[in-house]
Amino acid sequence: MRDEKQDFRSSRMESAEGKGIARRAWEACRRTVNAAPGYDAYARAVNRAAAPVTDPLVRHVAAGTVVDLFGFWMVWHLDGGFEGLLELGWNRATIYRKINAFRKITGQHPDEFQMPGVTFDLEEYHGEGSVAWRMRGADPADIRADLERGKRA
Repeated sequence: MRDEKQDFRSSRMESAEGKGIARRAWEACRRTVNAAPGYDAYARAVNRAAAPVTDPLVRHVAAGTVVDLFGFWMVWHLDGGFEGLLELGWNRATIYRKINAFRKITGQHPDEFQMPGVTFDLEEYHGEGSVAWRMRGADPADIRADLERGKRA
């Protein structure tokens, strides 16, 4: 009988692809399809028809993703990195997913990435009277009520 609580983390696969069976099959299929006669003409026709619909959607989704990731980067620095995000109540898996996505987009870990023209004044951000200072000791229900009334940024 299989143990329902088995933890596979101690028996890791060689890579995120596992043994690579699905990846190799996909690559082989892609090589076959791309080499098929007429594929290029078909792909161009599909792209001409689909691009007016898909391009704005892709740009919209990409813009949202980039804004989300740079917001994550900012909170990472303003609130003390991984441990700070945990203290804010972020889920550990969510943090790792954001780090992974950030690295895919920028090529760097959020802790190492620097954006030209952007600096953080942590003393100002966390100082007495700041939004961060007021929220640290606040009841979440009070914060929601203030947000609804427009009192908090």
